[in-house]
Amino acid sequence: MSFVLELRRLRLLHALAGYGTVNAAAEALQLTGPAVSQQLATLEREVGIPLVRRQGRRLVLTDAGKVLVAHTNVLLDQLAAAEADILALRTEIVGTVRVGAFSSATTSLVATAWRSIAAEHGERLVLRVTGMEPEESLAALTRGEIDLAIAHSYDLLPFALPPTCERYDLLNDPVVAALPEREAAEYCGRPVDLAVLSNRSWLSVPSDTSCHEMLQRACGVAGFVPHVVAQTGDYSAVLALIAAGAGVTVLPRLGAQHVPPGVTLVALARPINRTVFAVTRHRGDRHPAVSAVLDHLCRAARGLEGHSASSS
Repeated sequence: MSFVLELRRLRLLHALAGYGTVNAAAEALQLTGPAVSQQLATLEREVGIPLVRRQGRRLVLTDAGKVLVAHTNVLLDQLAAAEADILALRTEIVGTVRVGAFSSATTSLVATAWRSIAAEHGERLVLRVTGMEPEESLAALTRGEIDLAIAHSYDLLPFALPPTCERYDLLNDPVVAALPEREAAEYCGRPVDLAVLSNRSWLSVPSDTSCHEMLQRACGVAGFVPHVVAQTGDYSAVLALIAAGAGVTVLPRLGAQHVPPGVTLVALARPINRTVFAVTRHRGDRHPAVSAVLDHLCRAARGLEGHSASSS
């Protein structure tokens, strides 16, 4: 038996796989929940086999549904690549580029790139930026919600990109210790071994982030489990607490762009580095507007690395 699959319905199944619920998929696709359910039921009739099953209040994919979504991923990537190849034949750089970026990249790389994009392209090239942790932005990129993700990975944490994505390294972001000024003076500019801070109180970002996991692993390598007394998603707040004498931390250098009085950043005796990179879907850089944004991000990254080198 043969049948014809409509891409529109395949997109619905793909969205359901990504969002987990009919309502969330409907909202993302700007449809109603009943419309999504109706189209999914039609797709199941066309295929002749169940594609989803109910698990509590959620719909989950059957084995057949998973197979069809895997093929849909390939189809959507090929369509995106075809669109990028056609757009690459145009000479005018114009359009809107949707970017997902973590906080410290937004306040440094994206802010700098935004300024230069506005100066060079005016209103012809528009950025739409959403704050996202790397895990969020990569998932959003895979679902087609954004055109470009800015993510990071630590050398202490293995990291694998989705197979249909392409990575563009932007800069190396060293991890440093943030200490009260008087305590940092004891090291006279020398790198600090985290083992000597094992008895201190520690400050951290939330436990569901890779930056928190990096702190845990860094301390583990030094032979201890940190006693965390405060957690906040804002590195500025972490640094303010250190200035108040609440404890110490380690953080990527980009996260400490504004160091308050009373806090000193010290290099680590055992270096830890974070790589900041941009990610597009396969051949996404062929899109003229996306390519232009990548170029401006690379320029911003070179400027930041040059500034870090001159101030170190």
